[in-house]
Amino acid sequence: MYIQKVLEDLNSKYYHQPEFIQAVAEVFGSISLLLERDNRYEKHRILERIVEPEKIIKFRVVWEKDDGEIEINQGIRVQFSSALGPYKGGLRFESGISLSALKFLGFEQAFKNALTGLMLGGAKGGSDFNPKGKSEREIMRFCQAFIKALAPYIGAHTDIPAGDIGVGEREIGYMFGEYKKIVNRFDGALTGKSPLFGGSFARREATGYGAVYFAKAMLESYGLGFEGKSCIVSGSGNVAIYTMEKLISLGAKVIACSDRSGVLIDKNGVDVGLIKQIKEVDRGSLAKYSKSKEAEFCADKKITGIACDYAFFCATQNEVDLDGAKTMIKNGVKAVIEGANMPLSNEAADLLIESGIPYAPSKAANAGGVAVSGLEMGQDAIFLRSSFEEVDAKLQKIMQNIFTVSKETAKEFGDAKNLKMGANIAGFRKVADAMIKQGL
Repeated sequence: MYIQKVLEDLNSKYYHQPEFIQAVAEVFGSISLLLERDNRYEKHRILERIVEPEKIIKFRVVWEKDDGEIEINQGIRVQFSSALGPYKGGLRFESGISLSALKFLGFEQAFKNALTGLMLGGAKGGSDFNPKGKSEREIMRFCQAFIKALAPYIGAHTDIPAGDIGVGEREIGYMFGEYKKIVNRFDGALTGKSPLFGGSFARREATGYGAVYFAKAMLESYGLGFEGKSCIVSGSGNVAIYTMEKLISLGAKVIACSDRSGVLIDKNGVDVGLIKQIKEVDRGSLAKYSKSKEAEFCADKKITGIACDYAFFCATQNEVDLDGAKTMIKNGVKAVIEGANMPLSNEAADLLIESGIPYAPSKAANAGGVAVSGLEMGQDAIFLRSSFEEVDAKLQKIMQNIFTVSKETAKEFGDAKNLKMGANIAGFRKVADAMIKQGL
């Protein structure tokens, strides 16, 4: 079988990149019916081509600490696919970043971006630099050194990086300021900027809001809604915070969230304003929350063990394994939504689908951030800025369209409720067809 042969070859070649193999297996596990119906993909060897990035750029980043000591970090940019538009995807600054993880994220990004309907290719990048514990000036110096090394490979019509874990509006601002000096022009070569200089309103909220907008469309198709429903949201970073904010505005009660140090449980409903203060201003642990509220903080508890109506996973990849999915099903979860990049293992996601639990895959539900990044690129190209309300309305429409396309594609292939299959086939087919039309 074509798929099996390509996967076996990939496992042999990249056995040391488990995250990347997982991402490929997740997509390939959904597209067998498409390949059976259309032999063009095998004829043009699309699977063998689509699993190899178009380019991988690796570079050193040399910068100076406040005490004068010289530090050296590694930078990587995986430019996976430009079939549908310029490379587009975030940058992660975190210790332990690997090529395997970035290839996984870049591969996922190519199909996610295809679902938005915008002219976007797929990429991902980052560095093993960890901003935590660094001074403001050290972060600035690192960002300037990083973008100096990356600048020759990016541009408004080539590759447009954005933020991700460890990279927010502050870091993007430092990189953009240095990039302008290097190229001697003002263009939209980075997204996630401050609205003061070309950034889009609603970009900070976009991924979290988008996940909720997708979930809303999915739940409505089942005759369900948010009013009075209990929710858990893993994570407490940008995506999680704005997922919680939007859920609460729609009448849901968020009873738990988490960070690297543990799980916060507030049966009365979490105070998002306090979480923003702790995480965005103080940059501290959620353990501080329970000091001012009647809440419980558990350092040794898994968030999947907390009974709820809807579960949103907004932290990082592979945070929910098969046992976590079993626990949620046992506790009566009514829907599971991926706000981060593939936070559920393939086995966990498949169990939810087999059990009939409404499940929103990250390829679809996590697309809100890149959708608004695409809108920011358009605003920068014509030097005009849209209001928050205008961007938010476009975001809602894009997420509704992604749900519709995913559902209709799933229905086309015989399982209207399998949004994982629908999103994977829809995204893959768009990228693959573009590759065929553009020739070798």
